[in-house]
Amino acid sequence: MDANTALLLAVIFSFLIAFVFSMFGQGGGSVYSPLLLLLGYAGIIATSTSLVLNLITSVSAGYIFYRHKMIDFKMSFLFVPSIGVGAFIGGALAKFVNTTVLMWLFVIFLLGLGARMIYTYWEKKKVEEKAPERLSTVTRVLIVLFSFGVGFISGLLGVGGGVFIVPFIVYVCKYPTKFAAGSSHLIISFSALFGIIGHAAFHSLDLPLISATSVGVFIGGILGAKTSMRFKASAIRSGLGLIMWVLAVQLLLKLLGYL
Repeated sequence: MDANTALLLAVIFSFLIAFVFSMFGQGGGSVYSPLLLLLGYAGIIATSTSLVLNLITSVSAGYIFYRHKMIDFKMSFLFVPSIGVGAFIGGALAKFVNTTVLMWLFVIFLLGLGARMIYTYWEKKKVEEKAPERLSTVTRVLIVLFSFGVGFISGLLGVGGGVFIVPFIVYVCKYPTKFAAGSSHLIISFSALFGIIGHAAFHSLDLPLISATSVGVFIGGILGAKTSMRFKASAIRSGLGLIMWVLAVQLLLKLLGYL
């Protein structure tokens, strides 16, 4: 595949990924990185570009959630310090991760995450309650530990972390789902930002690739967030899980030399 074709496909698929994933409070990094790897980009370029696209998706989609008053700022900012530190460290260490190892990590990551998203089709809906007036000390400690780990993975692999953050806010922090999706965009934006800083401080970014894909991601994030206000998510989530399995199989075939 020549460079121009790879770039065109990166732009098209980045728009589609941003559109779909922004519906669920996620930046799409779990798919941006493996997609860029499949298109032939180096591992360090795939992860750093994915973080930038995550940032753009989260900011554009987060604005829509903000307008609908679906972001809890007080709770969200509890995640920021630790997730920022973790993402910076992960971004700084990303250059030491071999591309082949990175691809194997994504095969495992996508298979597990895909299974989790497919399961949501049969999962019983959580009975929504009001957001808690205050969080316990234990919950605050869990937030610090959890956010550092998510930030580190985010910076290292170029994933946004929304796939972990949304369930954590819902089931551990006991917040309604609508606030979890909106708040996760705010949290992801900081995770992506500090991951980018970590990457930029220790290795270069592919500015032409970032510039070309950013416009599509910005538009896709806004449209996806608007669409989320009107559609039920369970079937679409399951479809995303199947897409992740397809990507995992493609990465596996590439690792085994069949692609």
